Amino acid sequence: MKAEIIAVGSELLTPDNVDTNSLLLTHQLNEAGCQVHLKTVVGDDRDDIARVLREALERSELIIFSGGLGPTEDDLTRNAVAAVLHRRLAIDEGLLEIIRQRFIARGFRMAKINEKQAEVIEGAEVLDNPFGTAPAMWIEEKGRCIVLLPGPPRELQTIFEMSVLPRIRLRSGGMRLVYKSFHVTGITESELDSQIAPIYTDYPQVRTTILAGTRHIAIRLYRWATGEEEPPDIIELSDRLQAALGNSLFSTKGEFMEEVIGSQLRQHGRTLAVAESCTAGMLGMHITRVPGSSDYFKGGILCYSNEAKIELCNVPPELIQKHGAVSAEVAEALACGVRNALHSSIGLSITGIAGPGGGTAEKPVGLVYIGISDGKHTESRHRIMPGERESIRERSTYLALSWLRRFLMRDTVSNP
Repeated sequence: MKAEIIAVGSELLTPDNVDTNSLLLTHQLNEAGCQVHLKTVVGDDRDDIARVLREALERSELIIFSGGLGPTEDDLTRNAVAAVLHRRLAIDEGLLEIIRQRFIARGFRMAKINEKQAEVIEGAEVLDNPFGTAPAMWIEEKGRCIVLLPGPPRELQTIFEMSVLPRIRLRSGGMRLVYKSFHVTGITESELDSQIAPIYTDYPQVRTTILAGTRHIAIRLYRWATGEEEPPDIIELSDRLQAALGNSLFSTKGEFMEEVIGSQLRQHGRTLAVAESCTAGMLGMHITRVPGSSDYFKGGILCYSNEAKIELCNVPPELIQKHGAVSAEVAEALACGVRNALHSSIGLSITGIAGPGGGTAEKPVGLVYIGISDGKHTESRHRIMPGERESIRERSTYLALSWLRRFLMRDTVSNP
């Protein structure tokens, strides 16, 4: 079943608002057996909405609108859809009374403008909105299904799950999208593809995509199937990929790196402390995103200045004078210092040049050193990170987490 999503709202065409509803709808439509082949964002203009709908009726079996069902003058979805379908738009007195009672129940008097929300397109089935005053509609037109949903995410999600999904599943013939996701670190996108392409090309029915991001690389497998059982080919491909990826693979269930690290630390009864210079708290923020991280995370020291490195992490001043604050020697001293200062099993540090200024020919912007120490072994690695200041800080954080994971696995850390 080919589906199309149309998000209505001029605010979605500005840099200040993002259409998150389509992400939720796509996920659930795929699981219900619908292939979302097009998404459109259209402003609050009746002619534009009508034109997009006419085009959608030519190519899609299921068309879902989100937004434009409010009471104001710029809420034009109902009017545009009614015009394209050549159907009347009229007040439903029963629905109007339901809306009026909801205002009363909340201690408000319904304004005249809200009567517009009781307008129903001729032949439409009204779908109840338990959390708002804009009812949704299900319309069938010449073999096509058109759904009008309100824009607020809580309202949209509730109506979609309660009233729309059951209808879609009846029409999908049991077809659904099976997918698996793997998260990989410590390897470039091109290296990864050259490694796994000979494997996934053996399975033409499974679509394989590689998505590179700042945090990690994701491998996603998609396969249309019927029934509840996973198809044998996607299971076999999944097993072969996991075997080939080895320690580069850190998640098959969508966990973040910090969750995996937390499990490792807890499993081995170890604790962690961090010293951060250029990232100034970003590493600690990610580690503490995990519920229960207080079991293993002792804390962090934001040693942005040289004085803080010396006074809080006991870095010898002569190391900074001789090698500079951004160096292997200082990174290792920071890792040792924070481990001792906060009485943790492991110390992890980041020091670097995030830019845009401060770089030299010997030490360019993007140069980052990461130190790690557990009392027995103290090591450091460095990378030159691409991108602007914030990207450098983020990449440095994720690299530190990646290396810590390998360190906890007793890896050689030769390729973090």
